[in-house]
Amino acid sequence: MDIAEIIPEISAIRKELHRCPELGGQEFRTSSIIRRELAKIPGIRVLPPFLQTDVVAFIDGAAPGKNVTLRADIDALALTEESGADFVSETSGRMHACGHDVHTAILLGTAKILAAERHNFAGSIRLVFQPGEEGLAMARDLIAAGALQDPVPDFVAALHVEPGVPIGTVALREGCMASSCLHYKAFFQGKGGHGSLPHLSRNPVTAAAAAIGELQYVVANRMNAQKPVVLSICSISGGKADNVIPEECIFGGTLRSLDNGSAKELFSAVQEVCQAVAAAHRVSCEVRTGGDYPAVVNPASGVKIALAAAEKSGLQVQMLDAPAMSSEDFSCFLLNSPDGVFVRLGAGEDLPPLHNVKFLPPESVFEPGIRYLVSTALTVLGK
Repeated sequence: MDIAEIIPEISAIRKELHRCPELGGQEFRTSSIIRRELAKIPGIRVLPPFLQTDVVAFIDGAAPGKNVTLRADIDALALTEESGADFVSETSGRMHACGHDVHTAILLGTAKILAAERHNFAGSIRLVFQPGEEGLAMARDLIAAGALQDPVPDFVAALHVEPGVPIGTVALREGCMASSCLHYKAFFQGKGGHGSLPHLSRNPVTAAAAAIGELQYVVANRMNAQKPVVLSICSISGGKADNVIPEECIFGGTLRSLDNGSAKELFSAVQEVCQAVAAAHRVSCEVRTGGDYPAVVNPASGVKIALAAAEKSGLQVQMLDAPAMSSEDFSCFLLNSPDGVFVRLGAGEDLPPLHNVKFLPPESVFEPGIRYLVSTALTVLGK
């Protein structure tokens, strides 16, 4: 089967997915479309969902052998699209601003090609369409539910479209590709009252503000300067009226590092500072974690496979000098497999950045993406 022949069909699927973006854990229509398309492909064995909105399927080769697991994320973001596309999101406040519709379409195209080749290789290929990558890190939940069992993968692979990298290029590096990320929220509980009588209240807003100020010194004074970390405060809410001291004030953000140990150390420091400041202001504080993304680390063996696959499929390779401080829960797949690799797929040099309301990868990314994943799977399986 020629990849070029299926691109119009893959493009149509991408447009359908792009019109119906769904947030993490809510991808019911998206997963229904994926299951519909997989059912059309001879040689695909689709499993019941492990969570509610995942899709896991197998392509079984002509004989027993290794398992290669290919993963695509399927969720969207809470943004209102301004791309100007004729297939723009039909849901206000939701859009595929990170290219997950493209990843899904590419993996469906890869499934068509590999299923047609199933009589020519030994082993199996697992296709994982994963919900909740954005903010929820649902890869961990999916793996805990058993999605990587029977068989355990010998190799895991994924790609992510990347603006600023030319079409037909894969970008990667050995070692850390993307930072760890821990989402957190700090809940300050006080005693509400009238704004004219602050001495009768315990103000969680001023306590939270003081804690935010103190946190600006944590990275400089408490963390090893040779291990880069990022402490971000991205949201705050507390109170609704100018003359009412509220009961609660909440702020939140993310903690990022290039090694998982530093992330834990940074979280401990945030807890300690927030609780100490809260005590000084006579309020209480609890710091809770949300999505937890380990660092994405490519082993040397996985990079070797990626380089061979890129060469076989006629793609250019860009070796990255440094990891990204953004995060990806494909790290959980890498931690649960003896080998694997994560790459960035060139989406064009003139695109807006990821998570931008105008982000829209072109159709020209489909063919190199499918070529790369097909080549990766067959290279691992010895073809």
